[in-house]
Amino acid sequence: MAQKATDSLNAISTNQLSIGYSTNNIENALFTNLNLSLPTGKLTCFMGPNGIGKSTLIRTLAGLQKPLAGEIKYSLNNDQKKTPLSRQIALVLTDRISMPNMRVYELISFGRYPYLDWNIKLSKVDTAIIQQAIEQVHVETLVNKRLYELSDGQLQMVMIARALAQDTYIILLDEPTAHLDLNNRVEIMNLLRQLSRRLNKAILVATHELDLALQTADEIWLTGRDKNILTGIPEDLVLNNKFDEIFQFKGFDLKTGKIKQDAHQNISINLIGNGYELRWTKNALERNGYLISTDKPDFIITISNHENTYTWQVNEHQSFSSLQDVLTHLAFKGKK
Repeated sequence: MAQKATDSLNAISTNQLSIGYSTNNIENALFTNLNLSLPTGKLTCFMGPNGIGKSTLIRTLAGLQKPLAGEIKYSLNNDQKKTPLSRQIALVLTDRISMPNMRVYELISFGRYPYLDWNIKLSKVDTAIIQQAIEQVHVETLVNKRLYELSDGQLQMVMIARALAQDTYIILLDEPTAHLDLNNRVEIMNLLRQLSRRLNKAILVATHELDLALQTADEIWLTGRDKNILTGIPEDLVLNNKFDEIFQFKGFDLKTGKIKQDAHQNISINLIGNGYELRWTKNALERNGYLISTDKPDFIITISNHENTYTWQVNEHQSFSSLQDVLTHLAFKGKK
């Protein structure tokens, strides 16, 4: 099996790295002077606006594209031993597979090709690693299916299994959750986080899934305004407004995770309650233009929960069993 990186090791380190494209001896640098470290045992999410160069950096780190300047160091490379990148890095891109009739097991087995000799014959060790990858991603029921029979979410899981079969200590993924529904996006991001910790792999995911990245990533790489990349844990980058600077959110408050609402009803409400019911009551009221405030409120709404049966009491006089009824009542009162 491939050598694994240790807990304290950075799987990839860059020194004054510049990346981009060179056409007719004219360089177009997308990022310059990058000094990055990709740690093992952690999930790192790489984020930034569309078209800024995230895929280019992924491909450069994977060795598919030459950097314009600087260097990339991989932790298994030293003066005595040069380990091929195909045994260090597994890459999952968004390119469509051109062989839809291929079976799932065959695609996953492609992860073993860097270890095969000219016979291209899987050994017992290879088949054991393939089976382990299948079990780690929980795709046992899919192995005999053809690729065209898979949903987009299932195909992404299979691609991750292929990357695991490659038995590298680095996995780079470019938009693995693109075009997937919420349930599949959550499943894949949670899986990647678990794999990074359980298998001590360095996993880098280029993604636009801001909400999921903030909840699952151990570290964030955030594209800066000066062809640089900001790094840190998600919470620090939120609190120091770096996300706001880069994405320039329009009507979205990242600190609360909510869309900014206009309290156009000019009616204030004091909410009394707790738990999920308080959160979703507040959401419904703010979405409908009411101001939540304890300062001289026009209405006081008390929320109670008895064995998951909710009751909303308005000004101690009227009780309702649904938020829709509460909103109807408030709208009627507001017209008076």
